[in-house]
Amino acid sequence: MSARKGVALVTGAAQGIGRSIALKLADDGFDVAVNDIGANSHKLQTLVEEIQGKGRASSMHVADVSQEEEVKTMIQQVAEHHAGFDVMVANAGVTGKPGVPFTEIPVEEWDRVMTNNARGTFLCYKHAGLQLIKQGRRGGRIIGASSIAGKQGMLKQGPYCASKFAVRGLTQSAALEFGAHGITVNAFAPGAIDTPLLAQASVTGDPADIITKVTEQSPLKRIGTTDDVANLVSFLASEESQFITGQTISVNGGIYFD
Repeated sequence: MSARKGVALVTGAAQGIGRSIALKLADDGFDVAVNDIGANSHKLQTLVEEIQGKGRASSMHVADVSQEEEVKTMIQQVAEHHAGFDVMVANAGVTGKPGVPFTEIPVEEWDRVMTNNARGTFLCYKHAGLQLIKQGRRGGRIIGASSIAGKQGMLKQGPYCASKFAVRGLTQSAALEFGAHGITVNAFAPGAIDTPLLAQASVTGDPADIITKVTEQSPLKRIGTTDDVANLVSFLASEESQFITGQTISVNGGIYFD
């Protein structure tokens, strides 16, 4: 078992990308606190047990990241349970409803996506930053979830694109303010990744449609995996990334070049 590197908190960790990130950070030597909403509690408990099976400490925190008091309480509980923490991975978010023309987007859909993806990330950045600053010279890493849709607009995905572009702006602003405290702030921007949410991003509801399209477009001729994203987050959480901040790094198989 590798030496303990610190404590990480991963939101939206019950499945998909978040789950792979949590397991990868545990393999790297972090004790890992994991979060998701109440409906995913069973999956979250299974993940805690899997992390503990790797010889790392873990704790489960049910919270809605779009609610400030819940985020504040979650981070306080993580810090108390693990005697502080070092890495916040603000991964939690929702997909947009696909195939809706811009002029037909209901304001309720806009609010749903922006509340979860933009406000949720903002609240995680804010309260993680406050805790890391409070800890003093310990510094830390804050990492958010953007998207290829946060690098280039996508047809009939207005709210989702706006929310993921917002994460890039939040990441840059937070990096400017937190840098003096030894805290770096970066984000990852995946392309299409093979997860349970992929079907929700398809107009037809069939993930095979997206997989075929992405495979044809990618120079690498394959769709992304959750491990591809987790490997990037692993680096951003490490000491080796200490001179990288304010960046939103693409992991999309070459479908979009920065």
